[in-house]
Amino acid sequence: MSGHSHWATTHRAKGINDAKRGAIFTKYGRLITIAAREGGDPDMNYKLRLAIDNAKGVNMPKDNIERAIKAGTGENKDGAIIEEVLYEAYGPNQIAILIEGLTDNRNRAVNEVKTILTKNNGKFVPSGSVSFMFKRCGMIVFSLEKYKPEDLEMETIESGAEDFKLEDEVFLVITRVEDLQVVKTYFESKGYAPQSAELGYFPTQTVELSDADLEKYLKLKDLLEDNQDVSTVWDNLE
Repeated sequence: MSGHSHWATTHRAKGINDAKRGAIFTKYGRLITIAAREGGDPDMNYKLRLAIDNAKGVNMPKDNIERAIKAGTGENKDGAIIEEVLYEAYGPNQIAILIEGLTDNRNRAVNEVKTILTKNNGKFVPSGSVSFMFKRCGMIVFSLEKYKPEDLEMETIESGAEDFKLEDEVFLVITRVEDLQVVKTYFESKGYAPQSAELGYFPTQTVELSDADLEKYLKLKDLLEDNQDVSTVWDNLE
């Protein structure tokens, strides 16, 4: 599964160049803005608390976080209206792709995503074409540079989480959507600080790619993730 690429990118965010960092801050800011629409107090709005924690994980400045919250609560009247979008696509060798986005211009977003796909061995498909191959769930990520996998595995069993996966540099805990807060709180109570925690899409069916197709897909994924309106790219890569 290519999730490790998504989480490893987050893990390395502190060392990237200023231009890339600015784009990452924009995407995390939009996540905060969307969450803050349900209330600007992170103690009362767990979705907002998750978004803030993840933004802090990539060293997003406090002022940026506060502006994003105000944009969501309506205190900042000058902010553009941000909408959530979800696109479905196929990549090389029919790899299934879900593209989550946050945009202030739906027409621009869909046209740019379609263009990237068309020019890079991908195909935009109607809603429902690939989403049945994924399940919506909570995902909590721990760095294997900080914690031993055997310790995390034991705590996962005790936490009530559904499953876990080892993904290169990280240990991924998978929860039911409604259990994300409880499981994250359990780990924190045991002294484990997650690298990130979020709701996402985990594949129920996976595919393998040849080296040539994998190279094509990783190029496509990078181009999608670099787009200003794309927040996360999920796939069913083995």
